[in-house]
Amino acid sequence: MSSAADLRILVTGANGFVGPHLVDQVRRRFGDRTEFYLTSMVPAIHAQIGAIHELDVTNSPSVEAAVSEFAPTHVVHLAGLAAITTANANAQLAWDVHLFGTLNVANAILKRAPDCVMLSVGSGQVYGASARTGQPLDEATLLVPTNNYEVTKAAGDLGVGALTGQGLRSVRLRPFNHTGRGQSLDFVIPSLAMQIARIEAGLQPPSVKVGNLEAERDFMDVRDVTAAYSSVISNAAGIPPGTILNIASGIPRRIHDLLDRLLAMSRVPIAVEADPQRMRPSDTPRFVGDGSLARRLLDWSPQYTIDATLADVLDDCRLRVSNAA
Repeated sequence: MSSAADLRILVTGANGFVGPHLVDQVRRRFGDRTEFYLTSMVPAIHAQIGAIHELDVTNSPSVEAAVSEFAPTHVVHLAGLAAITTANANAQLAWDVHLFGTLNVANAILKRAPDCVMLSVGSGQVYGASARTGQPLDEATLLVPTNNYEVTKAAGDLGVGALTGQGLRSVRLRPFNHTGRGQSLDFVIPSLAMQIARIEAGLQPPSVKVGNLEAERDFMDVRDVTAAYSSVISNAAGIPPGTILNIASGIPRRIHDLLDRLLAMSRVPIAVEADPQRMRPSDTPRFVGDGSLARRLLDWSPQYTIDATLADVLDDCRLRVSNAA
């Protein structure tokens, strides 16, 4: 196991949803002596995690310079287009970031910090049409991407795997659906929770507008997902390069049931109204992962109950509404 004093962690995409949760988890596990170099497309001062430096992963010289100057022991590559709809609407950008940006990071490590371990954070969505069986998907499941998001994520994942043969010390992570404080309203759980928060504040009529509620997805708490990433950092020395790990609960959860749980937490009565503009029938009724390998290699399992996660998201949305008032 690495000692905290030895950890120099470069994070790409640190200003996104997952970045602050990752930094918090790593600090909890290893202490404040861990040194971070946090980067994002746009520089910022984040209230929780501090300075975030500008780094465009599609700019190969800039990536190489950052890796050379910081000399990381680990790189957690989070940079990407989070929402499927965004990637599908911006195909070229998705390819630039998910494939070429990922390769830029991997090649910079090979050239400038060959002992560094790369945690390449992809997506469980890369399995695509293989999920139509309805069975839990393990790491040997065929990748059958069906849209720009899935195919570009799959390409980056496979690119990192190919570079393992050239000496890249990588762990390829495929997280399934996760949610929590700070997630964009482009995602279903914060979208539903925000409507409830707005209704409670008298800013919206007492009816939640919904789309397809029958789909089942493998939802986890972002704190559990980032705890898995932290465990990879801790156990990296014993994980064979090129290892693929699904980060998944293995539990399918119907969106309708999650909405019912959120409504039960509401402070006022709320109706449910089908919205034709949100209705997107899914040809993948169930998308769930098999996280058995991560459980064995990392001694990891999700700790947060779904009710605790939903309550956290709802409280976060209430706070956003209050702060915007």
